[in-house]
Amino acid sequence: MSAETSNFRFIILISVVATIGGFLFGFDSGVINGTVDGLQTAFNSDSIGTGFNVASMLLGCAIGAFFAGTLADKLGRRTILIVASIFFTISAWGSGVAEASAEFVFYRIMGGLAVGAASVLAPAYISEVSPAKYRGRLTSIQQIAIISGLFFAFLSNYAIAQLAGGSTVTFAWGFEAWRWMFWIEMVPAVIFFFALLLIPESPRFLVASRNKDGAMDVLTRLMGKDEARRKLIEIDDSLASDHHRPRLKDIAHSQYGIRPIVWVGVGLATFQQLVGINVVFYYGAVLWQSAGFSESDALLINVISGGLSIGASIVATLLIDRIGRKPLLMIGSIGMAVTLGILAVIFANALVQEGGNLELTGNAGPIALIAANLYVIFFCVSWGPVMWVMLGEMFPNQIRGSGLAVSGLAQWGSNFGITMTFPILLASIGLGGAYGLYAIFAVISIVFIAKFVHETKGIELENMEG
Repeated sequence: MSAETSNFRFIILISVVATIGGFLFGFDSGVINGTVDGLQTAFNSDSIGTGFNVASMLLGCAIGAFFAGTLADKLGRRTILIVASIFFTISAWGSGVAEASAEFVFYRIMGGLAVGAASVLAPAYISEVSPAKYRGRLTSIQQIAIISGLFFAFLSNYAIAQLAGGSTVTFAWGFEAWRWMFWIEMVPAVIFFFALLLIPESPRFLVASRNKDGAMDVLTRLMGKDEARRKLIEIDDSLASDHHRPRLKDIAHSQYGIRPIVWVGVGLATFQQLVGINVVFYYGAVLWQSAGFSESDALLINVISGGLSIGASIVATLLIDRIGRKPLLMIGSIGMAVTLGILAVIFANALVQEGGNLELTGNAGPIALIAANLYVIFFCVSWGPVMWVMLGEMFPNQIRGSGLAVSGLAQWGSNFGITMTFPILLASIGLGGAYGLYAIFAVISIVFIAKFVHETKGIELENMEG
């Protein structure tokens, strides 16, 4: 086995470990999908209260993403990911044992801190240990992991609900099924903790921390001794001229407040949420029940959507280093605008039954189901993976942590707003109005990509401008 093959296998191994964080990101985000009825019953909450129970994790995500980005510049990427793995474990246990909304929200926010940290640091870590020609492919595995986490959350929710006879029914050892849906997550969370102990720290962080010997050791394992020497010099030269450690105020800009490249990151992070993707992921069961499907059928539709999402994410992984980031984003925005428009028209013209549920007559039901799954596929082949890939690679070394902090805060803040407002939109303007709003944002994102997003395919991290 050649040294280059050995190095690449090592890169793949540590990248896969980092993507377990993505799996937990997806699982923790998606598990709530099948527990909404259980939470309403257990905590006797109304639509606004249920919306906050579901969206509360996202407050933690916003805080976690922001502080993870800044703390990672001080303590290291790997260290913060280890802390996140501990928070994942505690949150999974506590969410299942909660007896009141306040207690549940506390544990969900703790899980949110972990999700926020993993969401920004896993792709950043992979970008910082990967060669430029493979970086997009390896970093986009994060999205496969996220969607896989969502898929297995949907699958375990469906299986547990089927075995118990419903999410609110008592399952094993006298506990309701919805509680077990949360406890399942403890298994991958513990695996993540121990796997992180086996991987090295990011060499870019070590250079920024003035630990050049440690960085040289890691770079040698990643690319061989001769190439490591050259890369160490490049990384060092890309940092601030006075060699101060990265800090949040490095992103400040006299004219625009923050550097233009960070504004682009904020735009990417925000538009990824404004197209409404997490309404499908978090409220899929509620959405399809509102459209006339039974709880069992709605949970099964989630499983099918999750499987299609994994396939689409694999396609993105194969294409991202070939055709580039910007073309994939454009394809995704156009596809989502069309499919969201179709869904908006169908839901706006559906008959409303007593109780507020929609009745999709004739071909409307199948067309809505196909359009919704095409929408998810367009997202997962474009904005899903590409946004995280670009955030992990587009910022110069000196401001990567700070750029991720601000962009991650924007991403999860937008996620919270979309998730929290969906039950309110559902009650006020209906599914048709909500999906029409998301379609408008998809159209605006097309203009944003064309004007502000620049290609990063094949560019070394040390050559990123901004």
